Amino acid sequence: MAPALEYPLSLMAMGVLVLFSGFFSASEAALFVLSRQDRLAFVAGSRSQRMAARLLANPDRLLTAILFWNLVTNLVYFAIASILGLQLQTQHSSTEAGVFSLGSLLTIITLGEMVPKNVAVLVPRAVAPLVAIPLAALVKLVDPALPLFQGWNLLSRRLLWPQFEAEAYLQTEDLERAVQLSSSDAAVVDQEDTVLRNVLSLSSLRVDELMRPRRHLHVYQPPVHRDDLAGRVPPSGYLLVSEPDSDEVAAGLPLSGLSNLPEKRLELLADEVIYVPWCASVANALDEMRSRDRQVAAVINEFGETIGVVTYYDIIETVFTTRSSRSQRLFKRQPIRQVDAECWQVGGMTRLRRLARYFNVTLPETRSVTVAGVIAELLQRLPQSGDFCDWGPFHLVVVDVPELGDLRIDLTLREVEEETP
Repeated sequence: MAPALEYPLSLMAMGVLVLFSGFFSASEAALFVLSRQDRLAFVAGSRSQRMAARLLANPDRLLTAILFWNLVTNLVYFAIASILGLQLQTQHSSTEAGVFSLGSLLTIITLGEMVPKNVAVLVPRAVAPLVAIPLAALVKLVDPALPLFQGWNLLSRRLLWPQFEAEAYLQTEDLERAVQLSSSDAAVVDQEDTVLRNVLSLSSLRVDELMRPRRHLHVYQPPVHRDDLAGRVPPSGYLLVSEPDSDEVAAGLPLSGLSNLPEKRLELLADEVIYVPWCASVANALDEMRSRDRQVAAVINEFGETIGVVTYYDIIETVFTTRSSRSQRLFKRQPIRQVDAECWQVGGMTRLRRLARYFNVTLPETRSVTVAGVIAELLQRLPQSGDFCDWGPFHLVVVDVPELGDLRIDLTLREVEEETP
């Protein structure tokens, strides 16, 4: 027989447990719905905002603690509700016991789950700091039991899905077929096909072909204040911060997604950059960015020196732009422009891949990836205005060498005699 409980005290306990359940539900919704920009702003915010950012640094630990405490709260709530329901059934009638049980269930669902989550999703920036400090204390209480929960999770996966394996990678043909079946509109199919080809090209495109060269970067020495930007967003779209004792790029902050900036210490909002070798593919760099939640990759050469950066925005532009190029991004200029019937003007940063595709020719093998690199390789020195050389089917003449700009080169096609065996 169930132990007797006093109704007023039991109802008060159930009310407190509903509040606790609502607290955990609101905490989960508010913290995990925060955008990346919100989390960045919290890093340099108030004490409670910084606490929320620290909790989100380990989302698995946070979610496990929230679910644990919410489960304990609901179990105690339903235990009290069950005892009261049995007492009502014994002392009064089954109808009253049924109404009470249904009311208890609807109360915990409405006030302990739905309403708190809806409010938290609507105003997460206001709710997250309010719950951060008490939630941090509760998370610490669960820390000793976390290894047990993780072990049980692993064991359950092994027992229930022992043969579970990750799906194989999609093949190129599968992606192309999916694009063809996705729409009957020829224009849409053509756009989707272009995006698909750009995505696939990331695996063969090297980061040094896409990067923004070091000499074209605006890098700020910490501490960085809003006045240092002079009201302008850097051309890259990112605030690049150097190390305190050098000019090497150490951190980056996307500015286009922020509605407001603090007056002081902007470098506290920036994330550390990742480092990739010059020969790495853009696909590998993007995978590294996503796995580590970073948006800027510093490209280093074989000597460990930073020679440029690749940003998340640059990669996205490459995927969704029909003919993306560094010349357009940096200098607002077409990489290849026809001057007359037999002459074209190209930028020094124009990739050799683009050149071969534009003229539909096979180019000689070279270690360089740009037109400027080929000219420097042939001349064995830095190009100067008036230099010329022949390379493959092209005659190249340097017409302008800006100090920090893109070389301007006149290109004409020449007849190449075929070698006789």
